[in-house]
Amino acid sequence: MTDTTHVETIVIGAGQAGLATGYHLARRDQPFLILDAHDRVGDVWRNRFDSLRLYSPAKYDGLPGWGVPAKGWSWPTKDEVADYLEAYAARFSLPVRTATAVDSLSRDGDGFVVTSGETRFTADNVVVASGTWQAPRTPGFADQLDPGIVQMHSNDYRDPSQLQPGAALVVGASHSGADIALELAATRPTHLSGPIHGQVPFAIEGRLARGVLPVMWFLANHVLTERTPIGRKMQVEVRRGGGPLLRVKRADLDQAEVTYHPEKVVGVRDGRPELADGTVLDVANVVWCTGFGKDTGWITFPCLGADGWPDQKEGVATGVPGLYFVGLPFLRSFSSMLIGGVGRDAESVARHITTRRTAGRPATPVRVAERRD
Repeated sequence: MTDTTHVETIVIGAGQAGLATGYHLARRDQPFLILDAHDRVGDVWRNRFDSLRLYSPAKYDGLPGWGVPAKGWSWPTKDEVADYLEAYAARFSLPVRTATAVDSLSRDGDGFVVTSGETRFTADNVVVASGTWQAPRTPGFADQLDPGIVQMHSNDYRDPSQLQPGAALVVGASHSGADIALELAATRPTHLSGPIHGQVPFAIEGRLARGVLPVMWFLANHVLTERTPIGRKMQVEVRRGGGPLLRVKRADLDQAEVTYHPEKVVGVRDGRPELADGTVLDVANVVWCTGFGKDTGWITFPCLGADGWPDQKEGVATGVPGLYFVGLPFLRSFSSMLIGGVGRDAESVARHITTRRTAGRPATPVRVAERRD
């Protein structure tokens, strides 16, 4: 390694979870540095499909200290979210080093070693704020499709122009799959396959929502938590993936003439996708909205529980002093994975870091300008 730097606390990831954690660490005068793999803060949102808008209004999308600068009942686009995160980091002078992908996290005595290319960081504390749903997941038989079929994961989908003329199949009927299927139906025959895991029984941008969403927000923060039986049950469902339909409902799909198949795609026959009931779909395009797998292989020491998720309590890793997680699905409540809900978890982690601070170390926060190279 050609470059080694010691920072008391390293935060991995400059998305909403990492920035919220940085805000609370800065308020406590804790030395820290945020590392992010992207070229700009907010790129994790900029790189999503173009028509994406949040499923919650701006009034519920703010990070601690500064809300989204938009009308409360507007629905931010993915680029507006990205720009907000970038402005948030600048507003509070958070020390973010961009274009710094973390290759590995390992133990070094009572501390940690974080490597990024030829750069090596040592730290007393590490906050993993990069999430764990990072690896796009497609079935093993995807490569058996006819090579003439254009296929891509939703992670790579931006707009319909990426597809070739002809029918499309969207695999996965959660909210992103429904959104993309509806968009594609305007330009081509479109199929959507996979079970629907319920749908929100009202228009999320309608008048009724203004009365219902405050109640749902309260439930997400105070009832659907790991401390309640209903919360623990929902935690398992959320972590399995496959959320309900939100903005786009089944009626919208029917009106747009999307052909819905409740069966899953289970294989390939004659180069074409085959459903569980034996139906073979003759399509020219496939968009896999099949979610993301957990990616913790870059952490070189044991930190997972029996369920395959990080073993932690309210963000504090079990049995690994100094290791923390923020931004996990249902870390302590349903709101943990939402932009407007992650701040509470971040504050709890920052408070814990402060209590274990190394005695005698000067409380001078690290200030690092964004690296644009």
